[in-house]
Amino acid sequence: MEEPLSRKQVKKLLRRAGSPDKLSLNQENMRGINLSMLNLSGASLTEANLNEANLSDADLSDAYLSNADLSDADLSDATLCGADLRGADLRGANLYGADLSEADLSYADLSYSDLGEATLYRTDLSYADLTEADLYEADFTEANLSGAIMPSGEKHP
Repeated sequence: MEEPLSRKQVKKLLRRAGSPDKLSLNQENMRGINLSMLNLSGASLTEANLNEANLSDADLSDAYLSNADLSDADLSDATLCGADLRGADLRGANLYGADLSEADLSYADLSYSDLGEATLYRTDLSYADLTEADLYEADFTEANLSGAIMPSGEKHP
């Protein structure tokens, strides 16, 4: 198995790209990496392995994270406004206080995740799995929950 990228390597690639929206880390192994407080807005991380990664307080606005493995990742207080998280694996992820406004989480697996005090304004959660997720004080204003599996295991109409 390929050795995961380090924070130092990602920062070097970020400098080389010139701006976060030009950074492509698609399908990269970054398991367990600490990318907390980094600006990765607009970065392409499609199908990346970010299992157990620390992305707390990171700016992932408009980032491409479709089908990424973010299981057990720390995304607390992260900014994910407008991010593409379609089909992402967020099982057991810590999204406490995260801003997911207008993000696309359709078909994402959020089972057993912590979404306490998260902002999900106009977020697309259609067909997402929220089984056993902690939604304490989460803001779902204008969110699309059609077909989503709710924490109780029941499907939203």
